Amino acid sequence: QVQLVESGGGLVQPGGSLRLSCAASGSIARFTVMAWYRQVPGLQRELVASITRYGMANHADSVKGRFTISRDNDENTVYLQMNSLKPEDTAVYYCYAREMPVFSSNVYWGQGTQVTVSS
Repeated sequence: QVQLVESGGGLVQPGGSLRLSCAASGSIARFTVMAWYRQVPGLQRELVASITRYGMANHADSVKGRFTISRDNDENTVYLQMNSLKPEDTAVYYCYAREMPVFSSNVYWGQGTQVTVSS
């Protein structure tokens, strides 16, 4: 029943910026953690950043200082601000959410949004 709707992907030049959005169909307060993953064809899906329901955030070493995950509980949306983009950031980016045990402990994925960094 839960839907995660992603937006904000596109084509940008190296050094540019993008902001990805992940809008949930209901309150994100019911999720223990939400996260952004990315995947390049032929490679394993990689965790980019995560944020707990209390606002504690973690970022992969490859994106620290460039990417920032945040959330807006009133808008039921999680964001990924991406600055100083590099060609190696090119991937399909996926939103992820895990529901609290009091609900179901289920996990959910967005459909993915393409980010391409190229001149």
